[in-house]
Amino acid sequence: MGELDGGPVSTDALASLALTGYGHFTTMRVENGAVRGLGLHLDRLARDCRAVFGTALDLDAVRAHLRHALPDAEGTVIARVTVFDPALGLAHPAAPAHPRVLVTTRPAPEVPQPPLRVRPVTYLRQVAAVKHTGLFESLHLRRAAQLEGFDDALFVSPDGEISEGATWNIGFHDGERVLWPQAEQLPGTTRELLSRTTVVQHTGPVTLAQLPSLRAAFATNAAVGVRPLAAIGSVRFPADHPAVTELQDAYARIAPEALR
Repeated sequence: MGELDGGPVSTDALASLALTGYGHFTTMRVENGAVRGLGLHLDRLARDCRAVFGTALDLDAVRAHLRHALPDAEGTVIARVTVFDPALGLAHPAAPAHPRVLVTTRPAPEVPQPPLRVRPVTYLRQVAAVKHTGLFESLHLRRAAQLEGFDDALFVSPDGEISEGATWNIGFHDGERVLWPQAEQLPGTTRELLSRTTVVQHTGPVTLAQLPSLRAAFATNAAVGVRPLAAIGSVRFPADHPAVTELQDAYARIAPEALR
């Protein structure tokens, strides 16, 4: 069930989160008590807490709650830190907020993951720069894509500019460098870590019309790192392109930060 502020979480608190759904979170892969980009995850929580609740977040307390919820430093799990205020109701969300920290865990998926086939859909996430708990539309579009035989949905603007996936960032390779879309999107921790490596890369607009000229495509998120894309709509990409392998290797070389 998880822990709230380092202790038991009540059903009332969980009911508040489920029924109101006002909060933000970050998800991280914890391997033997350490996290790649831990500082980026904590920075995100602090930044989003100011945006969502207008108040500061005690990051030392967040680290302590993570350590308490993960006493066993061996093995790999996915930890999610959700920040919300159980006392903040639907009628008056502008009331002074007192955010609390919920830590939940789940088994980590195996890596590397198989390639994704994704369906482009016209959609722009609301408050895209915040990793908020409003996931209904993203999951609804993922579900619709899966019902049509794809693995996930890729969000594009009405004029065909690519932004991000349902719960992941996307990147491409044009044969010379990595291309990151510049459209408004959630600033992912994995994408940020990769941007700090020596891999040659560029950020700019990427459109659906450009896809046939690109050599490879990949998804990034903290749970699985770098995952190849085999197809975007009817455009196919090689799942074993050397550029994707290079990114996977570069990500694997990034030293994790210990929770303790």
